[in-house]
Amino acid sequence: MKKYNILLLAAAVITQFSCNKTNLEPKIYSNLTSQNAFLTKSDAIAAVNAVYARLKGPAVGDNFDYWTVRHFALTDLTTDVGHCSYAGDPGQLSLVQWNSANGLIAEDYRQIYKLVANANNAIYNISGMKSITDAQKSQFLAEMKFLRAIAYSDLTDAWGPVILNTEKDVANPDYKAQTPPSPVADVDALMITDLQNAINVLPVDYTKSDIYTTNDVGRATKGAAMFLLAKIYLREHQWQKAADLTKQVMDLGIYQLYPSYEGLFKETNTWCSENIFSVLSDANVNGTELLNHFGPLSHPVLTDRWQYYAVTWDFYNSYGDEDDRKKMFFTQYQGVDGLTHKQAPSLGATAPDGVLYMPDVATMKYADPNGANTYYDGHSVDILRYADVLLSRAEALNELGGPTAEAVSLVNQVKGRSHAKLLVQANLTQATFRDALLQERGWELYYEGKRRADLKRFGKYDVIVNAYLKRIGQTNTVQLPRDEYFPYPLAQVTINPKLNNAGRQQ
Repeated sequence: MKKYNILLLAAAVITQFSCNKTNLEPKIYSNLTSQNAFLTKSDAIAAVNAVYARLKGPAVGDNFDYWTVRHFALTDLTTDVGHCSYAGDPGQLSLVQWNSANGLIAEDYRQIYKLVANANNAIYNISGMKSITDAQKSQFLAEMKFLRAIAYSDLTDAWGPVILNTEKDVANPDYKAQTPPSPVADVDALMITDLQNAINVLPVDYTKSDIYTTNDVGRATKGAAMFLLAKIYLREHQWQKAADLTKQVMDLGIYQLYPSYEGLFKETNTWCSENIFSVLSDANVNGTELLNHFGPLSHPVLTDRWQYYAVTWDFYNSYGDEDDRKKMFFTQYQGVDGLTHKQAPSLGATAPDGVLYMPDVATMKYADPNGANTYYDGHSVDILRYADVLLSRAEALNELGGPTAEAVSLVNQVKGRSHAKLLVQANLTQATFRDALLQERGWELYYEGKRRADLKRFGKYDVIVNAYLKRIGQTNTVQLPRDEYFPYPLAQVTINPKLNNAGRQQ
């Protein structure tokens, strides 16, 4: 078995304390400054790793920000897939009734920009280092620009035009500047340039790295940069470029679908050949709170969980019974509250004695019932994985020439893994295959940070979400173009009035 050194996205701080009766005042032996912080290769690696850490959250023991929980509030909870029964900020998002004071919107914005700030600082300081080789410098800068591209991709998906900060702003900071947001096209141009550079620099993997000591899975790679760039081209509807890049990722020959959908998300399966770029965790070192947020309420095995990010029954019922992915939900169980938790037979039905009709259903994707029942867990979160490559190439090929044999085969590879009903090319048109692709992306990639962007790219955000809201008796609240992007957080607008929320939900 190949052994991996998993890149853990956390900064470990070890402090030794000593005291006596006569001297309790701390003695400062050194200060970390901009003059002494970037002197060695180890300093550069520490700065690089700190930027990876921003994908998770602010501190070890409190990792539930950005890509390890809260980002899903914006990407999935605001669609036909996600549901939250709690009031307040998540409830607003679940019913598509948010405003600029929503705390989850503000927190995601803040945490993503923290990654941007850390990346810019690392790029600026590493660029000036004299103690590392040109090859080492190129490697570190490529990793940082890849991570910054992830952040700006997420920012522009959520808010559209955003303030564009780069390493140049580290050199000449103007803390009082009220900078207007840059058009999405300008941000895309930066990401495209950065990712093209990263593709040329980053290795396929780190098995033969002379910079890092072992195969550090979880770091940015050539395949990850290729696919992230392909996804930007998909968003721009540059179909040929997206098709070409996804083919290049496939031709690397190092990625493949994991044998089972359930096994892919098990806590023990930290890394496999389907992973292209993921946020990795270790329950004993820097665990996340995915299990807490996704786990089912009153469950007899996974106890004391919140079912904060759940799935709509509407979405669950859309799966075919033959689909293995439909088995990945806590649909019925005897709760510790003495009640049988299950789906209502019809909307608004009154539960008989001893039964609780659940308003939504918990997924096993990040709540493995066979995993460790701990407060902090070691689940991975896949930002980029191979199934998405296959579906993305199929999408690009369909837009270029309709449902070709290759395009249909790519989707059927994903379906076949879960024993879902396969598509028949002869029964498809470009329009019906487009609809099937969007549905398949939902079934395969729910709560992986893709749903809202997919619905918008396919031009179906208002149609599908409003139809879902109508079916469950809620107000059809989605209005385009108003709801294409989230409002800038109120606190940010107060600081910088050039972040204008006119025309967005206020």
